Amino acid sequence: MSDRPVGPPVKEWQAPPRPGPARIEGRYTLLERLSPDHAAPLFAAYEGHDWVWDYMPVGPFASLEAFQDWLVQAATRDDPMFYAIRDGDSGAWVGFASFLRIDPAVGSIEVGFIAMSPALQRTRAATEAIYLMMQWAFDAGYRRFEWKCDALNAPSRRAARRFGFAFEGVFRQATIVKGRNRDTAWFAVIDRDWPQLRAAYETWLDPGNFDAGGAQMQSLSDLTAPLVAAGEAEVAGL
Repeated sequence: MSDRPVGPPVKEWQAPPRPGPARIEGRYTLLERLSPDHAAPLFAAYEGHDWVWDYMPVGPFASLEAFQDWLVQAATRDDPMFYAIRDGDSGAWVGFASFLRIDPAVGSIEVGFIAMSPALQRTRAATEAIYLMMQWAFDAGYRRFEWKCDALNAPSRRAARRFGFAFEGVFRQATIVKGRNRDTAWFAVIDRDWPQLRAAYETWLDPGNFDAGGAQMQSLSDLTAPLVAAGEAEVAGL
């Protein structure tokens, strides 16, 4: 018997396409490829809330012109590939997110560079935006969907686990952001998690899960917790 084990074969593997749909639409939100047209409404959504940029590699922006200069350049990139997020109820552009570290050859893709304004945070639209990006990735054939954040960013770490990502560890001194050290916390969902996770999202996003006042009846955290626990147990046992 060999004492040098290797991983199982990945049979009939075909690399998925790179992301690129112009629009991804759900019940509560619309994601649209970032363009200069989004600059003014997004700047207005972030204005007066500089803390949004605390853990971001860019910002805060002192003026619309400064934000627009950055956004025009960001909109041309294919990695990160940015999407503006529109709230379905108000019709306002209230945030952005991106696909990044896109590696079709091994089926890995990350959701990140997420900037949700206060008007988007803690809404159905915010949750659906992450769901729609995850759904696109797994439907396209990706094997691994990642979430990474500054290890000190407690709200992002809580959000990752609520969204169903299993914590995989911290990369110490992973990078330097705005002149400060950043340890990076890694989370991921893999393709075999997706059917169960998709069902959890669909249950939570169903209009019947909310009362007349908009309060949830089942929390997404409760729905995703068993899957997160199983993934983290698997990581611990590797």
